Amino acid sequence: MGPLMKRSRPRTEIAAPLVPSREVSVAVGLVAITLTVFAPVWGYGFVSWDDPWYVTANPHVSGGLGWAALSWALTTGGQFYWHPLTWLSHMLDVQLYGMNAAGHHLTNVLLHLANVLLLYGVLRRMTGAVGRSAFVAALFAVHPLHVESVAWVSERKDVLSGLFWMLAMAAYIRYASAPRAGRYLAVCLMFVLGLAAKPMIVTLPVVLLLLDVWPLDRVRSSGAVAPFRLLLEKLPLVGLAFAAGVATFVVQRNVGAIGSLSTFPLRLRAANAIVSYVVYVRQAIWPAGLAAYYPYPHTPPAWWLVLGALVVLAGVTAAAVRLRRSRPYLLLGWLWYLVTMVPVIGFIQAGDQLRADRFMYVPLVGLLIVIAWGAVDLAARFRFHSVMMAAAGIAATVVYASVAHAQLPYWRDSRALWTRALEVTAGNHRAQAAVGDLLLGEGQLAEAAGHYLEAVRIAPGSADYRFGLGVALTREGKLDAAAAQFAAAVQLDPRHVEAQVGLGAMLARQGRFDEAIAHYMEALRIKPDHALAHRDLCLVLLDVGRVADAVRECGQSARLDPVSPDAHEVLGLALARDGQLGDAVAELATAVRLDPRAETAQINLGIALMKLQRRDEARRAFEAVLRLNPANVLALDALRRLTAPNLRPAQPGARVGPRGNMGLP
Repeated sequence: MGPLMKRSRPRTEIAAPLVPSREVSVAVGLVAITLTVFAPVWGYGFVSWDDPWYVTANPHVSGGLGWAALSWALTTGGQFYWHPLTWLSHMLDVQLYGMNAAGHHLTNVLLHLANVLLLYGVLRRMTGAVGRSAFVAALFAVHPLHVESVAWVSERKDVLSGLFWMLAMAAYIRYASAPRAGRYLAVCLMFVLGLAAKPMIVTLPVVLLLLDVWPLDRVRSSGAVAPFRLLLEKLPLVGLAFAAGVATFVVQRNVGAIGSLSTFPLRLRAANAIVSYVVYVRQAIWPAGLAAYYPYPHTPPAWWLVLGALVVLAGVTAAAVRLRRSRPYLLLGWLWYLVTMVPVIGFIQAGDQLRADRFMYVPLVGLLIVIAWGAVDLAARFRFHSVMMAAAGIAATVVYASVAHAQLPYWRDSRALWTRALEVTAGNHRAQAAVGDLLLGEGQLAEAAGHYLEAVRIAPGSADYRFGLGVALTREGKLDAAAAQFAAAVQLDPRHVEAQVGLGAMLARQGRFDEAIAHYMEALRIKPDHALAHRDLCLVLLDVGRVADAVRECGQSARLDPVSPDAHEVLGLALARDGQLGDAVAELATAVRLDPRAETAQINLGIALMKLQRRDEARRAFEAVLRLNPANVLALDALRRLTAPNLRPAQPGARVGPRGNMGLP
């Protein structure tokens, strides 16, 4: 041990000499239990919650690393945070593994494993206690509350920021042993990198100050710096934390993630925060009924529940303060927990969740320290043998590992995730809508509409849920009801682009073209790069005879979504209407190349070729359609026209489907 450890260890602590074989055994054990518990995730896929935004449907990420991607990562505030390091880690995964979910899960597991080993290392270095440090690290490794952070690809920010939290603590221990500018800069660098992964770690400076009291003992030890200097020492870190906090608040406010006082009154926030502090402790001890999403209640918890939680919090805090000299770990661990939960406990409501398991990734360490060191003190009082304590620690680790292993399959896919949430929570509007999304994708329209209806019943002010219901009703053919839901979504949130587009489509079906155009234009004002809005606007402009404008909008759609057959087909039609038959043929041929089974694109290609007198090519296009569908009346009629040149030539033109496919008039 270095000089720091000799003077920073409390007087009641018995130094444990560094024994390489024992250290290796502990490390091997931690690796084994972590990988054993989380091995199944390598067979899991992505889930519908945030994974599309973070990886699978994010064009900035799905292209892997590159200068443009790097610039975007450094400047975007997407997904409620400025966290460029998290974005870059996802891009690196895509570069390494493509869209193979196993690789993305592997990275999460390896980061978590690194955190487990670092946690053991920093506790072992600060306290000299091998067994207790190993116990804390083992429970940190396998605790069921950490399943969400590890098994959910999008929660990469938790394990990544946790890595830099641990590295910052390790750097701080080294700095505290012999303060030097270079070592302090290393602490600052780790902190900045952690903030760039997830700003929740803004509380690190406070925790470092707590560590100065115990176990580093920088306040009492001979030659230690004065308390005032310890505070001054943290000011640069506090400045970094303040800057990150302001940036996060601004980003979340701009994207609407910060709940208003009208939606989440201060009284409701305070009551839920007080109760949540106790509930998180209960979940740490008895992790039952865990879910991906806990809905925020409409009313405050009962007064007696809030009062009881206040009594518990005040009682534990008072006991920790009273025992601060004889049991300093109580104050450190308890304040670690209270302080690190402040950014997410709900006083500033970010998002619409009541609680989240992932929020306990770092705060849990404080509670585990209290349990580990407290158990040893109790054992000494009752004279339990060390072998019995070791056996109890192993048994507890196995029990929590078993619970985590049982919790893990709920993250294997979206259906398991959201079905579980419905089973263990009440009034879960997000889970209802998520199950509706899954059923909609499977074509179970009535069942999907039922789940959306329940989500709307629980949360009638959600534009997203009304939009989802509108889509389900559209596919069921209930167009008037769908239009009403789209209109309600737009009224609730005029910036809901998809609802604007959906309402535009319904109005176009009803022949209310001017109103439809207005909604498409509003959608494009909000999101100018919305390819579908450009394409559908093009169709309506064709309906009202504004061909030149239609060509412009279709061209934008094809440029923004170059792999969409529909975009190229509609552009081809618009060009044909504008008399640009050569360019129309090129676009229609592209549509056919992208989707060889697109019958209407083949037919329109054949019609355009007929207009250009390229009869053999036109015949081949119509024959290709008949190979796909021998009963296609449009293709049969077109071939008949080819063999009867005196018949009026066909014209590419009529829209025959809700997605804008074209056919013969």
